[in-house]
Amino acid sequence: MLYRLVGLLAIVPATVLLTISFFVLFSIRKAETQGLKAFGYVVAALLWISALAIFSLGIYTVATGRHPMMCTMQEMMKTKMHMMKPTGMMPSMMPAQK
Repeated sequence: MLYRLVGLLAIVPATVLLTISFFVLFSIRKAETQGLKAFGYVVAALLWISALAIFSLGIYTVATGRHPMMCTMQEMMKTKMHMMKPTGMMPSMMPAQK
């Protein structure tokens, strides 16, 4: 239930990024050099891609009820715990840990 709320709150950073991209595009119209205009378009495109990524992760979280990063971290913890499981060897036979 908590992750679904977090997914809904993904609208906030996506909206902020889109608002910033609006002002970047607005300032491009005032720029006179072509290099600065091209840079502005690249920045605006990166902001749109970031907003899309955040918004799509929010939709995924709402739809599934799972957060993608939490799933990845849980899998890593399972793997780590599996590697640390005792194998029946005596302590002197276990490999040295650094």
